[in-house]
Amino acid sequence: MTHALIVVDVQNDFCPGGALAVPGGDEIVAPINAMMEDYDAVILTQDWHPAGHSSFASEHDGKDPFDMTDMHYGPQVLWPDHCVQGTEGASFHPELKTHADLVIRKGFRPGIDSYSAFFENDQKTPTGLEGYLKSRGINKLTLVGLATDFCVHFSAVDAARLGFDVTVRMDACRAIDLDGSLAAAKEAMRSACVKLV
Repeated sequence: MTHALIVVDVQNDFCPGGALAVPGGDEIVAPINAMMEDYDAVILTQDWHPAGHSSFASEHDGKDPFDMTDMHYGPQVLWPDHCVQGTEGASFHPELKTHADLVIRKGFRPGIDSYSAFFENDQKTPTGLEGYLKSRGINKLTLVGLATDFCVHFSAVDAARLGFDVTVRMDACRAIDLDGSLAAAKEAMRSACVKLV
C-alpha cells in the first residue's frame, strides 16, 4: 500500500497573527516536518482565494465574520478575508518544509468556497487530487493540518467516501472550534470510518 501524507492549509493566515488564526496553529509545523520522511508522497493543500471571494464576510452587507449565509450550494460560514492569492497570508508557514510531490490549491473560484482537498463545497466540483492519488497507486492517507473541524474534516470524510484508507493525526492538527464544530467534526469523521489517532 502506498501511503501519502496530506498537509492541509498550514498557511500564515491560519497561524497566530494571521487573518483567520487557529489557536496553536504554528505548534504543528515541527511535528509535521518530522513526519514527512515516513511517507511515500507528501501533498500540501493551499487555500488560494481571489480578492473579493464570495465566502468573505466583507462581501456581504450587514454580515460579520463567522455569520452564516445561504449560497447556491448550501449553508456557508462567512470568514474574514484570508489567504488571498499572492499575499503573505496565503504563503505556507515559513518553517514548513515545502518540498512536496504536489500542491493542491483550492478556493480559487470566486463563487464557491472549498474546504475539502478533493471537492469544492458543492461536493461535485473536483480538485483533481483523487485522480492524482489513484494514478500513483496511493490508497492510504494520513491527514494533518488546519483546521481540524473544517478543511481537515471535510478532506478526511471525502477521502474515506472515495475509498481511501484514512487516518487523521489529531496531535498534528488544530481546530477553530466554532460553536462546537470540533465535536461535530470528530463525530462525522468517525461515522465515515476515518481513524482519529
